Amino acid sequence: MEQCDLPRPQTRLDRIRKVLPRVLPFLTWWPMVNRRTLRADLWAGLTGAVIVLPQGVAFAAIAGLPPVYGLYAAMLPVIAAALFGSSHHLISGPTTAISLVVFTTVSQLAVAGSPDYIRLVLALTVLAGLAQLGLGLARLGGLVNFVSHSVVTGFTAGAAVLILTSQLGHFFGVTLPRGGEFLETWWAFLRQIPAINWRVAGIAAATLGLALGIRRLWPKAPALLLALIGGSVVCQFLDGAAHGARLVGALPANLPPFSLPEVDLETFRVLFPGALAVAMLGLAEAVSIARAVAVRSEQRIDNSQEFIGQGLANILGGFFSGYASSGSFTRTGVNFEAGAKTPLAAVFSAVFLAAVLLCIAPVTAYLPIAAMAGVIVLVAANLVNPRAIRHIATTDKAEAGILATTFLATLFVGLEFALYAGVMLSLLLYLRRTSHPHFITLAPDPALSHRSLVNVRRRPLPECPQLKILRLDGSIFFGAVNHITEELHRIVQRSPEQCHILIIGSGINFIDAGGCHMLFHEAGSLRLSGREIFFCSLKSEVMKLLTRGGCLARIGAQNVFRDKASAIAGIVARLDPERCACCRERVFAECASRPGGEAAV
Repeated sequence: MEQCDLPRPQTRLDRIRKVLPRVLPFLTWWPMVNRRTLRADLWAGLTGAVIVLPQGVAFAAIAGLPPVYGLYAAMLPVIAAALFGSSHHLISGPTTAISLVVFTTVSQLAVAGSPDYIRLVLALTVLAGLAQLGLGLARLGGLVNFVSHSVVTGFTAGAAVLILTSQLGHFFGVTLPRGGEFLETWWAFLRQIPAINWRVAGIAAATLGLALGIRRLWPKAPALLLALIGGSVVCQFLDGAAHGARLVGALPANLPPFSLPEVDLETFRVLFPGALAVAMLGLAEAVSIARAVAVRSEQRIDNSQEFIGQGLANILGGFFSGYASSGSFTRTGVNFEAGAKTPLAAVFSAVFLAAVLLCIAPVTAYLPIAAMAGVIVLVAANLVNPRAIRHIATTDKAEAGILATTFLATLFVGLEFALYAGVMLSLLLYLRRTSHPHFITLAPDPALSHRSLVNVRRRPLPECPQLKILRLDGSIFFGAVNHITEELHRIVQRSPEQCHILIIGSGINFIDAGGCHMLFHEAGSLRLSGREIFFCSLKSEVMKLLTRGGCLARIGAQNVFRDKASAIAGIVARLDPERCACCRERVFAECASRPGGEAAV
């Protein structure tokens, strides 16, 4: 007699092996590393370091920070996000939109670039990281789905306009109020047009033109870096420093220093709304970019794990002089195209960037701010996605309204409020759609096999004089019961001769206590008026709740059918025989067995 093998009891080591990849997610891809992947990741990391060098400097300027802080944000935070995230190709670091949110939040509390300003920015970064980490540990990765594509598109377009506005003074060499409102800044610029420094404007325009030309003629080249070098040469040729062109100055040639963010109760109260906006925007950016690349790499993305990775990156960045970071679409795309195989490419990019900073930091003393303004204008222009805006505007007017509202709120109200307003409008639109389920009137089509039911709006067909067949497309919950009740009453009033109603419930995904109470009441009201309500094709979960709530007893088990065929057969047999005898429609095949059916045939 054979003895069956019993499953081996799970040991503590087995449990540790099962939990360890969740705590240290890099253990899941580490076995993939070999000589071939290392070579590919090294090249991709070097490419990423070259690209992030000018971007980090430019983004730090947008955030109102010294240029080196943009490079610090592309070192340790990048490593943390790569090791503790779920994407194999996502590259984190400073981004345009995050930089602008940081500036608008903190510039109201301190002078940009001052020690107090830097202290508040680092505190904001740690708070945003703690919020992201908390959401990730709570496995709330689905929250990012509420930041819709329309909200992100409108927000980034508005951010692009604000970034361009913030660079007007640097681009044209005029003095404008820092941190001013959108219209205020433009009005001040228009009054300063006669004072434009054309040498400064020439340096900025030359840098912008070089970047555009290099991108067109040599797409794979580091266009921004080469454009900054070209802008510096133009500045030397025009003797810009002697004619009002300010220079960035030499960057400190050292690694990110340790910094201890100071977060007291008052700082927390003031910074938390902005930190939450930074956290949600950063998560939306990171997850959307990771998903876009995962479609091409055929990798599965864990939203909650990505939250944890971004949270740890920002917490670590706040303690090592890096400001808020998120996923970068440009660097992630370049990383994938460069052939990166594992997240080690992100680690290598951070290491190479640190080496480059130590080697070329003194060279930045010759970099004009006007050249950086030209690069930032190009970065801002790339934020606007005309194709996505056109698609949203032509596809869904409601989503187009959300996009426009978010865009205008970004310009005139505030970045944090704009993001919240867009999310709230998206939620309201979703609630409106779900709370207004549609009733579709159906009738059998004699031209189809088995006389399948079709929408009478698409194809006008005669209906049974005694039975109204409806399909409910939507769930019956507390937010929809009022609309469903009104629709039922409207249908009954429009068709008083049709005594009975059959509701096909294949589109009802769930029903709550409020919906059960509504059906209980409506079934009783219709019965008092001499009508009956029937149901068919209900899902098992819906049937269970109807039974528990006592609604099935009020409707009557004999009025609930398994499918459409059995429902029609059962209902036709119970119709008024006298009206059937006078009926000329005979829409059902079962009508042949009713009084007068033989004569009609």
